[in-house]
This record gives sequence, C-alpha cells and structure tokens, in this order.
Amino acid sequence: MHVPDGFIDAPTSAVTGVVAAGALAVSLRGARRELGEERTAPLAGLVAAFIFAVQMLNFPVAAGTSGHLLGGALAAILVGPYTGVLCVSVVLLMQGVLFADGGLTALGVNITDMALVTTVVSYAVFRGLLAVLPRKRRSVTVASFVAALVSVPAAAVAFTLIYAVGGTTDVSLGKVATAMIGVHVLIGIGEAVITALTVGAVIAVRPDLVHGARGLRQRLRLRVDGELVDAPEPVAVPVAARTSRRAVWLTGLVASLVLAGFVSFYASADPDGLEKVAHDKGIDTKEKEHASADSPLADYGVKDVSDARLSGGLAGVIGVGVTVVAGSAVFWAVRRRRGADVSPANPGL
Repeated sequence: MHVPDGFIDAPTSAVTGVVAAGALAVSLRGARRELGEERTAPLAGLVAAFIFAVQMLNFPVAAGTSGHLLGGALAAILVGPYTGVLCVSVVLLMQGVLFADGGLTALGVNITDMALVTTVVSYAVFRGLLAVLPRKRRSVTVASFVAALVSVPAAAVAFTLIYAVGGTTDVSLGKVATAMIGVHVLIGIGEAVITALTVGAVIAVRPDLVHGARGLRQRLRLRVDGELVDAPEPVAVPVAARTSRRAVWLTGLVASLVLAGFVSFYASADPDGLEKVAHDKGIDTKEKEHASADSPLADYGVKDVSDARLSGGLAGVIGVGVTVVAGSAVFWAVRRRRGADVSPANPGL
C-alpha cells in the first residue's frame, strides 16, 4: 500500500504530512514510557528491521494480485503502539529514500495510512479483545490475529478517504473503495497469520518481551464474609529466562537477514493490492517518477549487479542492516532522552 508520488495532490499531501509529523511527535513522547525498560529499546530496532524484511515477501492473494505485511499490528503488540508508529515510520523512510518504494512527497500519506492508522486500529482491537478473553497467552495470539486482520482493510478505507479528498484522477470513489477494501481483506488474512505466528513465537520463549502480554496474570480472588476480595500478591521468586534477550535479538536479526536476503527471491512478482487497483481503475495515470529512481538500491536491487538473485539478496541484506541501525539509533536516543527527563533534577517527570 505504498502510495507513489502523483496519486494525491499537493495540498492533501501537505495536510497528511502535518498529521504524520504530529503523530510522530506524540509517538516520540509516548515511546519514552514504552522504552523505559532496557529490554525494550533493542527489540524495537529489531522489529523495524523484521518488518522491512517481511515486507519484501509478497504473497499471492488473488489472480494477478499480491500482498505483503504492513506491520502496524505486529509492532504495536510487540513494543507498544507509540513505538510501533515509529517502527513502521522508520521502515517507510528507508524504503522511500533508498529503495524508491513509496513517494517522497507522499511520505505523509504513507505514514498516516500505514503507520498511524494500522497501529491505532489494531491496538484498539487488540486491547478490546484482551478485555473479554481469558487472561492467557493464547488469548494474546488470538487477539493479535484479529487485530492484524482488521488493520489492513482499515488502512484501505483510510486511503480511499484520502483519495476522495485529494485524488488526482477522476475515478468513481465507489469503485475505488470496493476494489481496495475487497483485495485488502484478503491481504489482511496474510497479515494476521504472519502477526500471530511472530507474536506467538516470541511469547513462547520470552513473554516478558511482548508489550501486549504484560499484566496477563489474573489475580486470585477470595470470598471473605460473602464478598470477593483480591488475594495478597505472592512473593515473587526470580526465575532465570530460558532464552536470553541477546539470543532472541540475534535470532530475530538472522531471521530478518535470511528472509530479505534469500527468501525474498521467491516472493510473488504480481503487483500488490494498491498497484493492481490503481492500474485497473486508472488511478495511476498521473503517477510521477520517484525522486530516488536513480538510487543504487532502487526497486530492491543493487545497481550494476546483473544477477537478479544476488542483486535482490544484497539489497535486502543492506536494507535490514540500515533499518536496524537507524531504528536502534532512534530508540536509543528516545530512551536516553527519557533518562534525562527522569533524572534527580526532574523526579516528577
């Protein structure tokens, strides 16, 4: 759903740019709380790199159409909604600048649609489901599946609304909405499977690293004099984790490198949902050439490397490396800023 330059007019792109900037400012402030624990910041950089890698794996969803992970739900559940917005935004920035994927003037549109809408909608659905489901780890996986499934058509609706305001072509809004929502419901199934499997895998080895799984334990209640009261909290006994944070991080990084550097070669070559709808409905008639079209990594290939497998693999590995470094730098800076805010000189902040 990477919107290229030319689909949306300049005034609307500017407005979404302001919305995106505001969302990033709020997310930077909120992420200070979510990144308060040392274990969260490194995971956030890895989540950004993993989303980049999996977004290279287009999967077929219908005749001549493919889809890929958006990642808002996955990021929000793993590291928190504010940090999740930042994770997806880092990915979108790397893709737009280095790989000519998603327009630069449309960056505000893409951040608003793919980072903000997916994260907010998915996390709201996720929390709503956890409020009614049994407080068990399995419920986190189930809620992750549903939240991710809903987030993708929600992003399709958001794009349709943005297009209704600032679309550059005269195309029936009803046809655009029907086509976008229809194909992205199918893509949402793939998003849900990937999200649930990933969240489930992390919960299986380190549930304490999953933001959405915190506080799952239901407190025991006792009946005293005919009334239910909370039982006293048992004394916590430290238990060594079966898998260290470093092992989880390294495993995730290796998985991201393998997915982007090798598995991506076997991804579907069909156009994704937005590309297909844009071509079929004539939305792409005013698409503009990307400002980074001459980038050495444009279209996820390394310039002057003739072998397609090697070129795509190298581009994927470089993308994962750049994203994990950029993401980790952002989250390290945010966490450091939080440390300054809660210093002895500012104990109340």
